[in-house]
Amino acid sequence: MKKVRKAVIPVAGMGTRFLPVTKSVPKEMLPIVDIPSLQYIVNEAIESGIEQILFVTSPYKKCIEDFFDRNFELESRLEKSGKIKQLNMVKDISSSCQFFYIRQGEPLGSGHAVKLAKEFIGNEPFAVMYGDDLMKSDVPVLKQLINLYEKYDCNVIGVQKVRHEDVYKYGIIEYENLETKKIKSLVEKPKVEEAPSDNAGVGRYIVKPEIFEELDKLQTGVNGEYQFTDAMISLMKKQDFYACEFMGTYYDIGNQLGYLKANIDFALHREDIKDDLKDYLKKIDV
Repeated sequence: MKKVRKAVIPVAGMGTRFLPVTKSVPKEMLPIVDIPSLQYIVNEAIESGIEQILFVTSPYKKCIEDFFDRNFELESRLEKSGKIKQLNMVKDISSSCQFFYIRQGEPLGSGHAVKLAKEFIGNEPFAVMYGDDLMKSDVPVLKQLINLYEKYDCNVIGVQKVRHEDVYKYGIIEYENLETKKIKSLVEKPKVEEAPSDNAGVGRYIVKPEIFEELDKLQTGVNGEYQFTDAMISLMKKQDFYACEFMGTYYDIGNQLGYLKANIDFALHREDIKDDLKDYLKKIDV
């Protein structure tokens, strides 16, 4: 069994739900308190043992590349100013992992984005992590998926239970075996009355390299895009997939409410501001 060493993070989306700020700032760089949301996802990958990360980006998101690269002028000024804590913080961002980039020239969907990683991945299992899905947990969520991969030598989908009335928003898991959590199929955005469960795939995956054979055969779906979910459904006919019902809190930061919830929850766990924030929240007249 090969180790999961690489992760693919698609970040080419336009972020139209967050306009006008995303006209000039990638949605993945919007901060959770004072740290870009993308850095939290990268940290989760690194803490899970990932050694190399490929960002599938776009021509309009060069600041992502700049953020994860060295900035020698900034480092020099911080060092000369004696701001060693800030210097180490900045240097750690670029030295913690190997980062690679490839541009998705056209917005052709998640399946197309992952397909661009074929040469980078080679013949290895790998992680796919979506930038709109932020996780808060004691044990990194991706690490929980990797543990299940190592147990069964299988493809893995990160899963959480959602409200039954919200199943139409997600790819919903259809189980073959509820006890082992072996997956039979995925139903993409089902009608509420037709959903096979309330368990949704939420932005964390471990897949074997055979996924690229399915991506090569994909047909376009909704809006003329190639969907990564469709490739996984096809691969399920040939290889085992298991659900990792992970421990932790999931935030859909691709919408304003989920983004605000994440900011509040993460801030309430910050020793430097949590007490003042609690006092403020008690005083709010809603």
